[in-house]
Amino acid sequence: MRSNRDRADQPTLEAIAVAALSVVDDEGPEALSFRRVAQLLGVSHATVFRRCGDFDGLVNACADRLAARMPLVGQDLDWATATEARFSAFYEVLIEHPGLVALRSGRAWWGPHLLSRLVEPQLAHSVAAGMTPDAAIRVYRRLYLLTLGAVAFVDHRDVKKVRSAARTALAALDPEDFPALTGNLAVVLPALTDHEVYHGALRQLIDASASACLGGR
Repeated sequence: MRSNRDRADQPTLEAIAVAALSVVDDEGPEALSFRRVAQLLGVSHATVFRRCGDFDGLVNACADRLAARMPLVGQDLDWATATEARFSAFYEVLIEHPGLVALRSGRAWWGPHLLSRLVEPQLAHSVAAGMTPDAAIRVYRRLYLLTLGAVAFVDHRDVKKVRSAARTALAALDPEDFPALTGNLAVVLPALTDHEVYHGALRQLIDASASACLGGR
């Protein structure tokens, strides 16, 4: 039987998430594994596995640690303002950890912090504002997909690297076949990393949703 000291020395799920995030951010999402996290924590990989349950559990622990940094936005604000605040906060968290976004592809995110800071308050606010439950979940889904899509393909942590890679790729194109891309580098490249592209689209989607589902409120 294991002693109380042995049990106390086991890493918490939060400690595991911190170590896993450091692997994803510093070494890339492909480097994440139970063994690599265990190495950082000085425990066996079986210990990390038992604590997380499976790889999805490990990724979910990382995601929920990030979600814990999001503010709790109440319904004292009007629906549009609160919605923009919630999803902008979600976006800010995600752009700092693009590797985790890549790992989350196809995986559900049921962590308690995301549910309590984004999903539940957004759906509840939408219904309270006058949306049907069906409209509320559809609007939420559109906003969620917009946010993930704005983060999934660009590493906003290194703007110079992103633009340099894009410039190299576009320079290899034949201008006769791709005149719009090759002839407008001065506007194409900055747009790749311009946060206002996301925030502008977010506001447009919120305004359209309010007009369609809340009578413009």
